[in-house]
Amino acid sequence: MNTAFVDTGYLFALEIANDQHHQAAIQHWHRIVGALPRLVTTSYIFDEVVTFFNSRGQHAKAMQVGNNLLQSPSVEFIHVDTALFYAGWALFQRHQDKKYSLTDCISFIVMQQRGMQRAFTFDQHFVQAGFTTEP
Repeated sequence: MNTAFVDTGYLFALEIANDQHHQAAIQHWHRIVGALPRLVTTSYIFDEVVTFFNSRGQHAKAMQVGNNLLQSPSVEFIHVDTALFYAGWALFQRHQDKKYSLTDCISFIVMQQRGMQRAFTFDQHFVQAGFTTEP
């Protein structure tokens, strides 16, 4: 199945012109937009993105990005429920040697549960966890 997980850093890079990965993200997006894969993300990623913009006084930008994600027919949202939270928390606890965030661990669980291998991210933790990343 043509599916990719979308991480916070990729969304930031698409939206923030002075992000260090902005050009790479924009070029990648333009390459794939014609044959866009099914995109999967979580409510925790959504929360990180809208909270980031809102906490920097950009409420309108937070709403714009949030609504674009929520209304996109290409994006499937996985809502972090109790079972997913605790699975992510268990993975987090097993990896004391890594600097994975809880959100990373929940993302990894979602990808594993859905048989996904590819993530749109600049976070090398995904590679460390055994996934492939783009761009």
